[in-house]
Amino acid sequence: MGIFTVLMVMLAFQANAQRKVSELTLVYDASISTGSTEPKIADAFDGATTTVYLKGNMSRSEMVSALFSSTTIHDAKTGTAVVLREVSGQKLLIRMTAENWAEKNRRYNGITFVNTKETKTIAGYSCTKATATLGDGTSFSVFYTTEIIPENKDYDYQFRNLNGLPLEYELVQGKLTIKYTVSRINLNPVPASKFDIPKTGYRELTYEESKKISM
Repeated sequence: MGIFTVLMVMLAFQANAQRKVSELTLVYDASISTGSTEPKIADAFDGATTTVYLKGNMSRSEMVSALFSSTTIHDAKTGTAVVLREVSGQKLLIRMTAENWAEKNRRYNGITFVNTKETKTIAGYSCTKATATLGDGTSFSVFYTTEIIPENKDYDYQFRNLNGLPLEYELVQGKLTIKYTVSRINLNPVPASKFDIPKTGYRELTYEESKKISM
């Protein structure tokens, strides 16, 4: 077998192993991996679910817990976003410019991912463990698969430079460390209505106004 043939076989295998998708639904289950002196804060996240919908350049991330819910709709083409929050009976709609979005996520600028030798299977997909290090020196672990690659890499700012799809990762919220693990993956088309912005029922705030409110 010639070198050219070997290369073609390798490329064909790689193409089959990796599947680029424009539409995708992910459901993550959250669990607290380190405790907190504030049980109410822990209760807000423990047992919560986060559902991510991807359709072309649009993404929608919904986090639902016993104490609050938060939805972020992001347009990767324009960089703008809308956040919908419901806390203690308050329903808030926060519009974010591309600059607001970049400011909100600036802690992830310069994030690096270094693979380890650890692997495991999550939701039927083979995953590699990587250590993510932020610009301030803090780090967390992420398991990701290269079997599914979203065409929209900007749906999650912290993972836009990751060479794959994160299926399990840690997130630090104050003194809490929360672990998110995918429980379901759906490759069916996502309804366009998932990205509609409500026209009524919400108190609208600018991003600057929202920063003044403790949520």
